Amino acid sequence: MQASILRYLFFVILLVIASALPLVAAEKKPNIVFILTDDHRWDALGVMGHPFVETPNMDRLAREGVLFENAFVTTSLCSPSRASFLTGQYASAHGVRNNFSRWNPEKNITFLEHLKKAGYATAFIGKWHMPGGRLPGLPGVDLFVSFTKKDGQGDYYNCPIYVNHRLTPNRKAYITEELTDYAIDFVRAERKGPFCLYLSHKAVHHDWKPPAHLKGRYRKADLSHLAPESDKYNTWTGLNWLEGTMGNMHAVYRRYHECLVSVDEQLGRLITVLEQNDLLDSTVIVYAGDNGYIWGEHRLYAKHYPYEESIRIPYIVRAPRYLIPEPGRRARQMVLNIDLAPTLLEIAGVPVPASMQGQSFAGILKDRHAPGRSSWVYELFRDFPFGGRVPPHKALRTETYKYIVWECCREPEIYDLANDPRELHNLFPTPRGPSLVEQLEPELERIKQQYGLRESGQP
Repeated sequence: MQASILRYLFFVILLVIASALPLVAAEKKPNIVFILTDDHRWDALGVMGHPFVETPNMDRLAREGVLFENAFVTTSLCSPSRASFLTGQYASAHGVRNNFSRWNPEKNITFLEHLKKAGYATAFIGKWHMPGGRLPGLPGVDLFVSFTKKDGQGDYYNCPIYVNHRLTPNRKAYITEELTDYAIDFVRAERKGPFCLYLSHKAVHHDWKPPAHLKGRYRKADLSHLAPESDKYNTWTGLNWLEGTMGNMHAVYRRYHECLVSVDEQLGRLITVLEQNDLLDSTVIVYAGDNGYIWGEHRLYAKHYPYEESIRIPYIVRAPRYLIPEPGRRARQMVLNIDLAPTLLEIAGVPVPASMQGQSFAGILKDRHAPGRSSWVYELFRDFPFGGRVPPHKALRTETYKYIVWECCREPEIYDLANDPRELHNLFPTPRGPSLVEQLEPELERIKQQYGLRESGQP
């Protein structure tokens, strides 16, 4: 009798231990690697069916994770978008409204700082680009590698690098490889706790100088897939030259993709190192672009505008199986750049502060049926002179419509995205316009009020 009781107790104990194992594994804080590429348009990926660009390592992340097909930025401009990724806030809240706005280190708290307090080793490596001529102190960051050349834009070759604010000799001539080397050193370092790496590339931003072994790779690439209104003179017309290039658009387009292949190659190096060090399956990897890019659509070039080519980004997450039980999935829910910070904090088991305006998409990673947003608002402030021709505006983006309200100079625009995905037919001046305004205006105002979105001139 006594023996049978002991066997029963032993069995119960085994069950308790067995049932607890997955929970322990799930609760272990994963490592985090966030990779941000400049101006990477959402469809410039092999996995998205681009006709010639080769991105096998980005495609691998998508095959082994979740690819968000409806991912957007709340401001399509480098500095505001990067500050939104870091803080989980709209530009109206963090104050980096354009590429000339200073970062306020006393006001803005990054997710890196929250993770540091939770026991993470942290690193920010790459393009900072919050103007002011100097790199800021960044609380909660153990390793800060960045550059100040060209007001923080950096250079593709021989860019002066600052390591924890100290000028340091270059180890590699090409910037994408140089930054990846620092990232590899960081993930290889011996430590007991988890780490969070923020790797922020200068590529694939203007002025598109690929590494020597990729130069000319797409010289003869067929460009017939570009929009019908696109032509190589888009960069010279309609004040588009203010976007920063005097080259013809077709030549620029080819170099852009050659630089992107370099980013993919370096991503492959980083993944290999994670694998070799038995870290890949305990690491959450997020890949994203800081905004999209218009290649001649609407007879425009570059970004700033609230059209789909400009505001959509690639957003891919690879994570351990307990976070993504169905790898290789594509998610249709709308997600934003301001969602990164709360998502990473939730994954790390860190409370999300009320000041963050994004919403975690960790639930969508775990469950394909998890709900997403039904609407959100895009905002752009004046960015003179580069975006000087683009009036400040707000745009409501729902699952089926876009409603753009300019602060001055232009009448509103409304697009039926379900039937007019290229946004060619403005419905505002049509008979459907008044009823659509009546439907969309209250939602735009509701979201503006909810997040305290500002107009130009408001402090």
